[in-house]
Amino acid sequence: MNGKFITFEGIDGAGKSSHVEWLADWLRSWGKTVCVTREPGGTELGEKLRTLLLNDPMHLETETLLMFAARREHLAQLIEPALARGEWVICDRFSDATYAYQGGGRGLDRGKFLSLEQWVHGHVQPTLTLLFDLPLDVARERIALASRVLDRFEQERADFHERVRQAYLERAHGNPSRIRLVDANQSLEDIRKVLEKVVSTHCL
Repeated sequence: MNGKFITFEGIDGAGKSSHVEWLADWLRSWGKTVCVTREPGGTELGEKLRTLLLNDPMHLETETLLMFAARREHLAQLIEPALARGEWVICDRFSDATYAYQGGGRGLDRGKFLSLEQWVHGHVQPTLTLLFDLPLDVARERIALASRVLDRFEQERADFHERVRQAYLERAHGNPSRIRLVDANQSLEDIRKVLEKVVSTHCL
């Protein structure tokens, strides 16, 4: 596959989503063809599963299997074809989110996660993952100020989100060449300068 695959990760309230379209436009200014997508979602089926996953309570293993089902469809219908065409794919969350939320937050057995990851996309991993990290109290304050209905993950208690954050950091520690930490407790301008430098160094 000739394209580049960049994923954005971070706990709820980290502010990563506000930089996704900006990075896509920045890459387009370099002449790149960019596809922006998200998980769960990205396809018609994936968006239907997203609605279920973000709103309907379910067993942990059901939740995890649905996440990977949406991901398999996403890869087959959108991500892999775009990469094969030489496009850049920017995805708001991917499997690191499942590791953090279902694994760290909810306690899914890591062996089950790794088996599903290998089965669903052992042949495809992000070129670069930008992990937006910031103190939990700052993230929770941002969530509290959000003028929208919160999904069932955002509504979880602080200890859940702290476990998610620690799982993200653990995942980053185990994958230092792929996952780059971004201090999300900075100004928008400073964060974008960091993104320019990291993406230029790692991908361009």
